[in-house]
Amino acid sequence: MFGIRYYSAMTQVVIVGFVCFLCPGMFNAVNGLGAGGQMNATASNNANTALYSTFVVFGVLGGAIVNLCGVRYTIFGSGFMYALYSGSYLFLNHHPTNSSFTIAAGALLGVGAGILWAAQGMIMVSYPREEEKAKYIAVFWVIFNLGGMIGGILPFAINYNTTQTQNSDGVYIAFVVLECLGAFLGLALAPPSKVTRSDGSSVVLVKYTNVGREAIEIVKLFMNPTILGLLPMCFTSNFFYTYQFNHLNAALFNMRSRGFNNMFYWGFQMVGAYLISILLDAKRFSRRKRGLIAFTLVFVFFNALWGGTLGVYLKHPAGLPEDDRMDFKESKRVAGYIILYLLCGVGDALYQSLAYWIIGALSNDNQKLSRYAGFYKGMQSFGAAIAWQLDVKVVPRNQLIANWVLIVASAPFMLYVISTIKEHSEDVKAADGSEIEYDEKAVAAADASRAA
Repeated sequence: MFGIRYYSAMTQVVIVGFVCFLCPGMFNAVNGLGAGGQMNATASNNANTALYSTFVVFGVLGGAIVNLCGVRYTIFGSGFMYALYSGSYLFLNHHPTNSSFTIAAGALLGVGAGILWAAQGMIMVSYPREEEKAKYIAVFWVIFNLGGMIGGILPFAINYNTTQTQNSDGVYIAFVVLECLGAFLGLALAPPSKVTRSDGSSVVLVKYTNVGREAIEIVKLFMNPTILGLLPMCFTSNFFYTYQFNHLNAALFNMRSRGFNNMFYWGFQMVGAYLISILLDAKRFSRRKRGLIAFTLVFVFFNALWGGTLGVYLKHPAGLPEDDRMDFKESKRVAGYIILYLLCGVGDALYQSLAYWIIGALSNDNQKLSRYAGFYKGMQSFGAAIAWQLDVKVVPRNQLIANWVLIVASAPFMLYVISTIKEHSEDVKAADGSEIEYDEKAVAAADASRAA
């Protein structure tokens, strides 16, 4: 009735967007509070280390698992791991000296998250046509981060009139309920074999795989120069969360203001994703040139961010005492800090959108892209696991330096991969395994026919 087709690529991206709105989006809201919404960051840091340690393994394996088991049931099962993790903080509220359950839940979440994000990445970058990939990434990123934004509203509203230094039970209960809903929503996804792109073509051209083939393809990832060139970008892409959440938000703001800040951090991610999508889908530039321009903008933006963050650190090297942490109502005192924090959210969206666009530009094969997305999330989690543990053992100054160095060090590798991007991906295969050449004239004719 409204022109919405259930089996269309866009509908499927929207559905997986809302799954991530309810599951990873709520997880981001918990983590974005700093220390998981607790006063002491030790349990949260250790839980996140466990989470990202298992995420490394199951991120890399996730693409194979999704190719073998399909998207619906893998996402359905993975979603409940997010609810278990949020529920573990409810337990921690009442047993603050016993963090073993939270750490174990973190490890289990790493298994589920690795699989979920491999499925999500495959849907987001293999379902759209080449010239629409940035738009689909932006649509997903807006919906996903709307979850983080609303997840920021929940603790802000529930904790508004409290002086507690940790989240109330009601915040965690709300997160558990929403994450369970997200898990069930995964069952609404259509099998990839039935999904069609905006031009009517099927998103699946290779239908069959097996355990042996998937094992071989995973090993090949670590021998592919282009994929290895992505490794520094992957490693860096979530490394900065620890510093931003624990040393910009938790160390400087009271509990209710952390939720207030997260509304802007995740909300402005939607703005960043939309803006960079306009550039990355701009037809007046070649695909490689779009990538180079976007890379330059992201690199300059991040260096400016870390310059501003350095200024905050020099002013508050040890954060603020608990009884003097800033409140959002102190407008003159907090304005600059909140602006910097929301710009960190913009930077995250710019970086992640560019990273996914680069991955999507390497292929149109949905099975191959599920492995690429899993590799991206696995190596991203490798960096995050190290970052969360560094927060336990390394002073904030050295964490800040490490973040800045990683951004600069990853730059030449990103440039190398972008320089290899072709105007069109030509590696899709028919069901019999034969190569399908990209026929630009045929596509142009199809575009003209649709326009008419």
